[in-house]
Amino acid sequence: MSKPSLLHVVKSVIAAVIGVQSNKNREVDFQHGSLPAYIVVGLVVTVLFILTIVSIVSAVTGG
Repeated sequence: MSKPSLLHVVKSVIAAVIGVQSNKNREVDFQHGSLPAYIVVGLVVTVLFILTIVSIVSAVTGG
């Protein structure tokens, strides 16, 4: 199998974040994935999540 695409990495990170990552996908990630790619995508997803939460809270509280 070739190196996972960026879309696969993003899907894998999001699935892992919400806790629905399949065993098969996790094994593919560990066998064929690139650690720096998963770290970068994980950091981006985390920052986007935090910004989303801050935006929602700001909209709800009117601040």
